[in-house]
Amino acid sequence: MAERFVRTLELPVPVAILWAFHERPDAFALLQPPWENAEVIELPRSLEVGARAVLRARVGPLSTRIEAEHIAYEAGRSFTDTMRKGPFRAWVHEHLCEPTAEGSRLTDTIDYALPLGALGSLFGGWAVRRRLDRMFAYRHEVTRRECLAMAAEAGV
Repeated sequence: MAERFVRTLELPVPVAILWAFHERPDAFALLQPPWENAEVIELPRSLEVGARAVLRARVGPLSTRIEAEHIAYEAGRSFTDTMRKGPFRAWVHEHLCEPTAEGSRLTDTIDYALPLGALGSLFGGWAVRRRLDRMFAYRHEVTRRECLAMAAEAGV
């Protein structure tokens, strides 16, 4: 069974600043919550199609390799990655940056499927959703902080 997770962040900065943050070489590492116990092995070289990220995530005594690849890209607007290898049966994450009257909006949409189908959703779905809620609260706070600093530095 496929699940969908959507979170939005409204920012008082131009969409160009929001996009520029995501293009920064350090953005990927900054957005990794410290409690996730994920070691970044390979950073994506860009947001463009074909760029890859590789992580080693630990859950208790177990570790798993996670490989993600960017599969869609629209400069200044959106990029999408998919998990090629990892703990989910399916994972597609779209990052959409849009202008608003007050500044910009980031919408993260993740379509995912847990292993074991309906059984995985029944027994693990609540834990995954809780983990995603916490992770994206952190990621959006980092995005807000960094974008506000970038806007101040640019005099916007």
